[in-house]
Amino acid sequence: MRRVIPGFGLSLGFTITYLSVIVLIPLAALFLKATGLGLEESWKLLTNPRVLAAARLSFGASAAAASCSVFTGLLVAWVLVRYQFPGRRLLDAMVDLPFALPTAVAGITLTTIYGKEGWIGSQLSRFAISYQESHHATGWLGEFLNGWAEKGAAYSSFGIFLALTFIGFPFVVRTVQPVMEDMSNDVEEAAATLGANRWTVFRSVIFPSLLPALVTGFTLAFARAVGEYGSVIFISGNLPGKTEILPLMIVAQLEQNHYPAAAMIAASMLVISFALLLLINLLQRRLNWQTR
Repeated sequence: MRRVIPGFGLSLGFTITYLSVIVLIPLAALFLKATGLGLEESWKLLTNPRVLAAARLSFGASAAAASCSVFTGLLVAWVLVRYQFPGRRLLDAMVDLPFALPTAVAGITLTTIYGKEGWIGSQLSRFAISYQESHHATGWLGEFLNGWAEKGAAYSSFGIFLALTFIGFPFVVRTVQPVMEDMSNDVEEAAATLGANRWTVFRSVIFPSLLPALVTGFTLAFARAVGEYGSVIFISGNLPGKTEILPLMIVAQLEQNHYPAAAMIAASMLVISFALLLLINLLQRRLNWQTR
């Protein structure tokens, strides 16, 4: 059989060369630069309370945003595939806006809307003030509501969550949508004929088929959110120890000409991200095997 692409050797050589130039060599240079900091300084840097707080916020907010994107992405994909209505094509095109919109523009827009003077932020601020006056909430809830009362939903960890959900949401929709379009209605109709209600049909027939795609969408949204910088710096407020993210810590070290420290934070972030993505991919592979 004649192949369109040249032989295996040439194709493999091009693939390895391309990946080496674009991925492997830069990553090797990153880890090499990080070793210049030394073990003692590296440990001191990575255990710094400010860096640890940024790591917890970056990975925690990314996981929460990706989880929210799974739920909303599944709902939007369901509407786009299962229903016909005026403006459906326009809604389908709007899903891709976060892909095309510069992240800095997204951050400024979200800050404007969810800030204390914004359309939504002003309402949230009034709600927080009213709730505090009537219930006098304390602890983390009181601190959370006080932040809303003073600044709206922006300049807080909730604002970071909003930005990360915004940029990760399309990945879930575009991953689930083609799988849902290929699903046949025959099995659903057979289950309904046997007396299964709508919830049983969704839980036992539809959801297991969509689960691998949902895991893939979660993985893509999570990976995108962990490295996000442009939209977050505008809406987070960048408060040390509270609303700083790891990419911002890396940029701060670079601005101070601490290149080994920046490389160490980046390398550690890369290792953690790779380990998490590896676990998720193993889970996805197991789900794919079970659904065959």
